Amino acid sequence: MKKYDFKSLDLNLRKKLRNEVPRWLVLLIDLYISSNTFLLVCIIFKFLEIGPKVRFFQVCIYQLPIVFLCLLVAFVLTGSYKGIIRHTGFHDMSKVLLANLTYLLLISLIFWLFLDFEVDAVFYFGKAILLVHFLLNTIAMIFLRIFYKNIYSKYIVGGNLQRKVMIYGAGDAGVITYDALRKDERNKVSIVGFIDDNPKKVGKRIDGLRIYSPERIDEDFIHKHEISEIIISAQRISATRLNEIVEKYSVDKISLKIVPPISDWLEGGLKPQQIKPLKIEDLLGRKPIVLNNEEVALEIQDKVILVTGAAGSIGSEIARQLVNYSFKKLILLDQAESALYDLQQTLAKSPEQLCEYVIGNVKNEKRMRELMEVHRPDIIFHSAAYKHVPLMEINPYESVMTNVKGTKLMADLAAEFQAEKFVLISTDKAVNPTNVMGATKRVAELYVTHLNKQSKTSFVVTRFGNVLGSNGSVVPIFKRQIEEGGPLTVTHPEITRFFMTIPEACQLVLEAAAMGKGGEVFVFDMGKAVKIVDLAKKAIRLSGLHYPNDIDIKFIGLRPGEKIYEELLADGEKVIPTHHPKIMIAKVADPDERFNEWVEMLVSDDAAALEAPRQLVVQLKKLVPEYISENSIFCSIDQRSETD
Repeated sequence: MKKYDFKSLDLNLRKKLRNEVPRWLVLLIDLYISSNTFLLVCIIFKFLEIGPKVRFFQVCIYQLPIVFLCLLVAFVLTGSYKGIIRHTGFHDMSKVLLANLTYLLLISLIFWLFLDFEVDAVFYFGKAILLVHFLLNTIAMIFLRIFYKNIYSKYIVGGNLQRKVMIYGAGDAGVITYDALRKDERNKVSIVGFIDDNPKKVGKRIDGLRIYSPERIDEDFIHKHEISEIIISAQRISATRLNEIVEKYSVDKISLKIVPPISDWLEGGLKPQQIKPLKIEDLLGRKPIVLNNEEVALEIQDKVILVTGAAGSIGSEIARQLVNYSFKKLILLDQAESALYDLQQTLAKSPEQLCEYVIGNVKNEKRMRELMEVHRPDIIFHSAAYKHVPLMEINPYESVMTNVKGTKLMADLAAEFQAEKFVLISTDKAVNPTNVMGATKRVAELYVTHLNKQSKTSFVVTRFGNVLGSNGSVVPIFKRQIEEGGPLTVTHPEITRFFMTIPEACQLVLEAAAMGKGGEVFVFDMGKAVKIVDLAKKAIRLSGLHYPNDIDIKFIGLRPGEKIYEELLADGEKVIPTHHPKIMIAKVADPDERFNEWVEMLVSDDAAALEAPRQLVVQLKKLVPEYISENSIFCSIDQRSETD
């Protein structure tokens, strides 16, 4: 006899079976099952010669109709047939139990009130028969619902499953992840089992799926069970442990994904689309920084806020975080039309009357003055800047005009229109700079902190390292290079950088606005510097590939103006602690008394400056004495100074 294969079901039939079973049909099936379980109990009792001797045809003619009627009334009253069978859960099973209890109550009532059992034996049910029928019928109805649910999930929806998945973490989050994947018909996955570090859980089962020890899930196990994806659901897992998992499960294109924190779950519940591929940001060797949102909320409340460079990586994230607070108005300024339009679409859910999108350049004094006159912002987050070191090294004029002149103009206007606070977003490249970009950001830092002493506006600076995932950062570059088949390019085998995530960077900016009194340079404790080559290897592993067999790493040499090690504090700067252990304040030394005069000369609209980049850099080095060029065409300026 040929074995019937569920997997060969016709696609049209599967499509029909995916449709919900009509409620009336579920009711009829339940009545059919219940009637048969009653007859089965009667047969068992007759065979065992328990109870009164009643002929089987008498049971069918006299007793079965009464049972059928009581069952019908009980099912209709409790609505036990209204659940979606393929999504049967605890609530549906409790409905079945309630329906059978109602049936037992009804038939017992009829048995006691209306029938003289001693006179007419054909109507005699027997208490034992009723009780056994109640138990058997409840078990049968629940079992068949679960059976159909599993058949539906395994054969009808998942006849051609594309992915076999294991869930790392057998705690509450792991069970919720399992339920979310199982209930979502769009995700064609087969869950093989769970992985957990807790030896007390290993060997046990969740809904029939075994919990394995991490040591058991080796390369042979993954190949044997055709595992294509591991989802990390553990909520309190350290970055160190994540790195170990990445190292262990970097096997033949296996995909590693992670469940977001519970606080990020949509409407309090996990959705499968929220489970994202594991990113390098998740592998940072330190705990994420959590700041005081209550203080930020109080600072932002009922204020008019201006964000410059709002379409950039930092500016756009500041905007996304600000819309969660109760502000009076939010003005988002950028010169990049398409990027600002994308931000507008991202924030489309925010009330339009509270957000205004402005195309403009921070170097345009007339335009910026009009903007300040119309809106009169209380708080300004100034993130507009040019940041790419190699490009700015060959375009010093644009770097000076945007990073210095643009900052000076916005800071001067903030003081003139008496804004409450001006928050400058700076970079660790401003510390002992070796390139034009870093030097211009250092001048911007010095200018706003110097202006703080002469103005009612509070000027504060936030200084942090590289931001993972920002435009032009190494992570998107590595991702593109992996997609192209490699190699990944790294400038130097020993080059290191401090890293933080975009949300962390923007939390720091908002915290600075809340706690800053004026004149501070806030520095973030970013832990240990990370080797770029190590990041490259992690990016390769997270892509399910191997280094160097699948993708190699190529060292291309330092770029113009680039240094091997970054610093967070300049020479002579001292730090003082704040109320947050991860945030410090760097005390910036007072600049030369001719500083303002030199800045004015630097940003003057002298057309000759555009044709004389060398002269601009000479001026920068006068403003920032610690600026020593490295791997740059401007190194000769420093060499000449040494001989003078």
